[in-house]
Amino acid sequence: MTAAAARGNSSGDSATSSSVEQQRQAAATSSSDQQQRQAAATSNEDEISTAEERNESSNAENETAVDGELDVPRRNAFGHDFRDFEKESMRNAIVQECYRKNHIYQTCDFANKKKEEYGKLNKAEMSIWECCELLKDYVDESDPDLDEPQIDHLLQTAEAIRRDHPHEHWLHLTALIHDLGKVLLHPAFGEEPQWCVVGRFHSSGDTFPLGCAFDNNIVHHQFFKENPDSRNPAFNTKLGIYSENIGLDNITMSWGHDEYMYLVAKGNNTTLPPAGLFIIRFHSFYAMHRYGAYTFLMNDEDKEMLKWLQVFNKYDLYSKSKVKINQEEVKPYYLSLIKKYFPEKLKW
Repeated sequence: MTAAAARGNSSGDSATSSSVEQQRQAAATSSSDQQQRQAAATSNEDEISTAEERNESSNAENETAVDGELDVPRRNAFGHDFRDFEKESMRNAIVQECYRKNHIYQTCDFANKKKEEYGKLNKAEMSIWECCELLKDYVDESDPDLDEPQIDHLLQTAEAIRRDHPHEHWLHLTALIHDLGKVLLHPAFGEEPQWCVVGRFHSSGDTFPLGCAFDNNIVHHQFFKENPDSRNPAFNTKLGIYSENIGLDNITMSWGHDEYMYLVAKGNNTTLPPAGLFIIRFHSFYAMHRYGAYTFLMNDEDKEMLKWLQVFNKYDLYSKSKVKINQEEVKPYYLSLIKKYFPEKLKW
């Protein structure tokens, strides 16, 4: 082979080699571009999926649950999540034991004896606000949404109603005093056990009529099987000792803070409207005002006042929060309402 030919072959080989290298680079570039496009597409999909998940999460957080005729938020008026009775906790064990004892020992005879004892109103003499301050040290064991002192709950409820219903002054005061019957826990009032004082559960019923059958909508209904009244033929039928539409004024309710505060308000000649007294007495009667149980005992007046109770109940349940109300700031307003609807000193 001549040198020229060799050079020619060498040039051809170089050209061929250069061409192959260019093809490899082009292929590599194409592959890289394709990978980048795929990566970008995957990233976009991930972003879209994440955004959708965020939207779904946000929607779930803002979702409301239907509670009878009311739309009940899943968070309270201050933006805090509610506890759930289904969540396992030591608190729930305490709550369940409280209800077990309540459902076993709350009989018609027991409640009537308590009404006779406390209806004498001879335990103490003090103002409404003094009673509020007595509750600073007490927490309701029956309430899974509340681990703050009772006075904080009273003010939160009253202030939430005041915000949304500024002209219903009687309702503001009713909210402030609705749980004052829990002073029964105080030593000066006999230091009664929680099972016969408290009772308010955010998804079902806690106080209930005695003298007739226990409705299945009452929370922890299973414990009633150990209640003597459930085996008494006079008490274990639908109407029991009552007649249809007899009116709730004529019913013996399970004994607790609701009934006691109702007796105190009436016994001290409050000028609160009948709806205020109805709210105080029946705000823990959830089987009735949430699930429609025992409506066969109600008369027309009860049904009218029930509307106000359902308004109140929304705030009683869903104003619970870790945010505290400044007591000294709101105190003058509530003292003015107390003066309007109650005497300066009450018999308890």
